[in-house]
Amino acid sequence: MSRVRCSPASRARRKKIMKAAKGYVGGRSRTLKQAKETVERALCYAYRDRKVRKRDFRSLWITRINAACRLNGLPYNRFMEGLKKAGVGLDRKILADIAVADPVVFSGMVRQAQQALQA
Repeated sequence: MSRVRCSPASRARRKKIMKAAKGYVGGRSRTLKQAKETVERALCYAYRDRKVRKRDFRSLWITRINAACRLNGLPYNRFMEGLKKAGVGLDRKILADIAVADPVVFSGMVRQAQQALQA
C-alpha cells in the first residue's frame, strides 16, 4: 500500500498545530481535527484574557487605594480628584504599591490631596 504524500507546507502546518496541542488530554493532542479546534479556541481565550488581565489588575489597584484612603478618612474618588488638583501625576499601579508598602508616605499623599481639595 502506498503512502499519500503531502506537501512540505501542509506537513509544517500540521506539525505547528500538533506542537501547540502538546500536553492536551486524549485526542486533543493526537488527532489533527480535535487539536486544531482546541488550539484555535485556546488562542482566542489567550487573546481575550490578555485584555481581561489588565482590567483585573486595574480593579485590584483601585481596591487597594480605596482601602488605604478610607483608613485616612477620604474616599477614593475624592482622593483621585485631590491628586489631580495637586498636580501629582502618579498612576494607580504606583499608588497601590505605595499604599501597601509605605502607609506613612501614602498618608502624606492623602493630606496633600485634602489640601488641594480645600484650596
